[in-house]
Amino acid sequence: MARPIIATKLYVPKRRRGLVARPRLKEGLGVDADVRLVLVSAPAGFGKTTLLTEWFDETSKDGTGVAWISLDPSDSEPTMFWACVVSALETVVAFEPTVRELLDTSPFPTELMIATLVNELVVSTDDVWLVLDDFHAVDNRDIVQGIAALLDRVPSHVHVVIST
Repeated sequence: MARPIIATKLYVPKRRRGLVARPRLKEGLGVDADVRLVLVSAPAGFGKTTLLTEWFDETSKDGTGVAWISLDPSDSEPTMFWACVVSALETVVAFEPTVRELLDTSPFPTELMIATLVNELVVSTDDVWLVLDDFHAVDNRDIVQGIAALLDRVPSHVHVVIST
């Protein structure tokens, strides 16, 4: 069974007051409903999380449709990583119980999890934005390959944002 997920890892960070507006960077995201992947890459402390928080704050109502995960090195284990993904997505999409049941399977069935997630996401028709903040903290080749496989299969209304 996976360790409990710290609930605050799944919150879209609050927008801070007094920040310098950076409209050029937000415009540079070039994000629209047709993209499958948005990659935000910059050195630590350059404002990736802040930029995404501002962008989502301005483009969605109360974070609706945004499944956010603030990743850290403890998420490098596949069961924990996919438990975070499932938990984040469950904040915006209702899944059948079978998705959660897969998290207790050993060895972890990455391909089955991806197929199940995709099938569950197809049922939802609203745009879903899955944000993997600090993805560089995850150090596991199987997880990276799993995300690549997920990106190959997600329906057009699901978008993945990777901040690294």
